[in-house]
Formats: sequence, C-alpha cells, structure tokens
Amino acid sequence: DFHAETFVTINLISADMDIIPDALAGLAASAALSVSDIPFNGPMSEVRVARINSEFVVNPTATQLKEADIDLMVGATHENILMVEGEMKEVSEAEMLEALRVAHSAIKIQCKAQMEFAEELGKTVKREYCHEVNDEDLKKRVWDETYDKCYQAARSLTNDKHRREEAFEAVIAEFLAQFTEEDAVNETLVRKYYHEVHKEASRRLVLDENIRLDGRRPDEIRSITCEIDPLPATHGSALFTRGETQSLTTVTLGTKLDEKIIDDVLNKGTEKFTLHYNFPPFSTGDAKPARGISRREIGHGNLAHRALKNMMPPEEENPYAIRVVSDILESNGSSSMATVCAGTLALMDSGIKLRKPVSGIAMGLITDKGSDKYAILSDILGDEDHLGDMDFKVAGTRDGITATQMDIKVEGLSFEILSKALEQAKKGRLHILNIMNQTISEPRPELKPHAPRIEMLTIPKEMIGALIGPGGKVIQEIQRETGTTIIVEEINGHGDVNIFGENKEAIVAALEWVRKIVTVPEVGQIYKGKVKTIVQFGAFIEILPNKDGLLHISEIDWK
Repeated sequence: DFHAETFVTINLISADMDIIPDALAGLAASAALSVSDIPFNGPMSEVRVARINSEFVVNPTATQLKEADIDLMVGATHENILMVEGEMKEVSEAEMLEALRVAHSAIKIQCKAQMEFAEELGKTVKREYCHEVNDEDLKKRVWDETYDKCYQAARSLTNDKHRREEAFEAVIAEFLAQFTEEDAVNETLVRKYYHEVHKEASRRLVLDENIRLDGRRPDEIRSITCEIDPLPATHGSALFTRGETQSLTTVTLGTKLDEKIIDDVLNKGTEKFTLHYNFPPFSTGDAKPARGISRREIGHGNLAHRALKNMMPPEEENPYAIRVVSDILESNGSSSMATVCAGTLALMDSGIKLRKPVSGIAMGLITDKGSDKYAILSDILGDEDHLGDMDFKVAGTRDGITATQMDIKVEGLSFEILSKALEQAKKGRLHILNIMNQTISEPRPELKPHAPRIEMLTIPKEMIGALIGPGGKVIQEIQRETGTTIIVEEINGHGDVNIFGENKEAIVAALEWVRKIVTVPEVGQIYKGKVKTIVQFGAFIEILPNKDGLLHISEIDWK
C-alpha cells in the first residue's frame, strides 16, 4: 500500500583491490533507508560467507575466496533470511544450512548497528502515508460471491496453464457482468480484491487437500523428456522439456580469441566458459517485441553458469572457449533450472569432458498464517512462484550442490523448513538426473566431425621469438600455408601454443612446422636439409626452419 516512488542509488566511489564490495551494497542501502523517514520493514543487511579450509569466513578477501568451496551471498533482517545466492563445489545440504546460520549471526550484528544509528539520529518514527482508497463493502462482496467459484476453478486440476487462466478469468467476468454502467463499479479495485481471492483459494487447495493447481502431489515432478543433437549443424545441442517449460540449448566451441573479455571494477581478464540465457516474450504467450537484455535474463543466466562452472574440465585439459546458449521456447516455471539440465546434456553431446552431470529444480513453499501447517512443493509452476512464499532453486550433481538461489516472501521461515526443502530438492534433483542419464550418461568420446580442433603444446620461453619471427613473419607464413590459427602466450615462464584448425590435416601440418622451429639440433642426429647457399669453402644447408648448418668443402662427398 506504499506507492511513492522510492529510489536507492549505490555507487562504488573507491575500492581496495582485495576487498569485494558487492556484499556491502545491502548494508549501504538499508542504512540509508534506516536514517530516512521512509517506511521500511528493515533494517536488513547482506554478507558473503565462504568456507576456506573447512572454516567459515564472513566477507572474505578476493585472495581468500579463490580457495573457497562455498561462496554464498545471504540477505536477511534481524529475524529472517530474505535471499540467498551462490555457488559451491558439491557440498551437502547440511553444510549449506550451516553457512546460512553463520551468515545470519553476522547480519544480526549489522542490523543492530543500524537500529542504534537510526535512534541516534532520531529517525525511528517514519512518515505517515495514505496512498490508496479501499472499499470494504465491495471487498466483502467480491470475497463472498467469488471465493467458492474460484476454489472450484483451482480444483479443475488441468495441467494447461492457459485453460486455468481462462477458468479464473471467467469467475471475475461473471461477477463484473452483474453491474451496469450506471453502477460505476471500480473494476481496478474489484480485480485487486479478486487477486487476493485467487491467491487464497489456490493456497488452501494445497494446504487442505494436498493437491496443486495442475493436480500433482507436493513432491511430484512434471513429466520430463530429453533429446540430444536436435540441431545437427551445431557443435552440441539438447532439448529439455519439463511440463510446459522447454529449453533448446546449444554449445559452440572457439579459440582463445573467442574468450569473453571481463573488465569489471576489480576483475579484469578473460573467461573461457560463458552461458547466455534468452527469454523471448513468445515463450509465455506475450505479444511483445524482444528488446534489450533484462535483469531476469542476466540473473537466470548467471545462476545456470554458476551451476555448471565448477563441473567444467580443468583448464589444462580443455583448450576451447565454450559458449552455451539456452533459448527458452516455452515457460511455465523454473526455466533457469531447465537451462542447467539442457546445458549438461548439450555439453555432453558436444564431447566436452564434463566432470559430472548437473541438474536443477525449483522448490516452493506455502504456509498457513494461522497455524503450523505448510507444504513444500517440488518443481513449481509459474503460478506457484507468484502465489507462494518461497522460490528456492537448487542445482547440483549426485554428490552435492553446485549453485543455489532463493528468495523468501514470508516472515519467520525456520531452518527446519529449509532443511526439509533441501532434502526434497535432493530427491527431485536425483530423479531428474536419472531421466537425463537415460538419454546420455557420458560425454561423447569425440567432438563432432564439424567441430573445430585445437592442439596445445608447450615450447621454451626463448623460442617464442623464433616462432613469431621478425614482425610476425614466421607465424603468419605458417597460418597462411596451413590454413590454421596459432595463438602464442607466455605463461609461467614458458610458451603456450594453441593451434586451431577446421580439420586434422591442417593441424598436423602446422604442428610439424612449429615443432621444427623449436627443435634444437642434436649431435648425432641425421637431418635432411635444403641447400641454401654455396660458397667457396662449402655450402650452407637449412636443416630446420631458420637453422642453417655449414657443410665444409672437405666434408662433401666426391659423388
């Protein structure tokens, strides 16, 4: 009921390279609101919790974070956890809950400091406001005349999202039809009250009858179908469908030149593995143009990226830049988790040696304000996210959680409920993995025939100049003659050479050429060479690229 536009701006003015500033944003925003007279249900704060060498650390430095197996951002008030997001290296449900407890203890201290701050400045009393007009008689009439019909519409238990929407719309249309133009009923208010009716009827169905809008039990997962290689021209592809949510995901392999360039405030460099998530309006039946990237697409893509990131093969075993793109073709809940599943299938289809397959599931919650009753829902629909009290996405392998994101819309969510939700999520995750396993259980032994090939080799640091040649002359000649792309970098005191080509013959030819350049002639070896120059005292022979040897006149055979 507070409709005044309120804008909080957080600027990073100055930064220490080793102190990660993002975890301070929530504290900064909350502190600003706490010392204003703007109505606010805070204070709140957020902290990052990392586990380093089996010890939990709150707000670790960037250096410490490199060693962590849990990196979790938690937002909370003094009483309740509000939001969680992070990545992990296959940790158990119990370990994740422990990280939440550590975070909440630290947040309580920060909330208390803000309360003292507000008191000191005399900002404990907030401004009065009246931003809307209500009609209690109309509200009662809407509830009395529509609740039972709305409950029956909810109980129709169809798994077709649009048919459900039509059934709910028919109830409110019938209610509005009894009014004439002279009655001047406020349709906006009627629809607002009906939304409350719709929400309550849908929630009561779950709490009282243990049935969900589409007829499923709370822990039941929608039907799943998986398909690999639906797009034969790509380097890897998969189609993952769960109920009315579908992701078509592709994998494209590239060279070092295709790596994503990162230029953040405190983080510069390149990234080998990128994931993009596209959510076109047609996926939910909306007649809208597809504009720029939304906050949703960035957030969902980042969550799926984190879920898969730690299961990618190690750097030294993977020469490729890998781009995964998930196009959501249809959506009714949990498309980010469908992206994780489709991403796993597409990567295995491409022949990338994924350490372990990853699946994901979105959990929901419906609580009863008047009692201890609650229902934890597996694989939630879009409606259940909107009407429920929690959206808890968990992705992981058979052995542990790799990423999570949760937002909670209810006060006082106990660790007991969170623990049960995590256990139910684990069962769902394993169920989905078993179905995925029937489609493809191991990465393909080879890349697709049309996928580009990369060979890696290491050369001595002092040979880098010889390979490149004056003004790049040598390396350009190799690339021109063999039709390959060669990238040379100095890493840890040696030369790292990547040769990229469309076919094996080209790569083998380039590889041989490079090896000859960096080979040091050995005493006792016989080399076949080309006569370059003849002089009075003998001949100069090129036995290796740019390496001439003198064949003295006294050594030349009379033949």
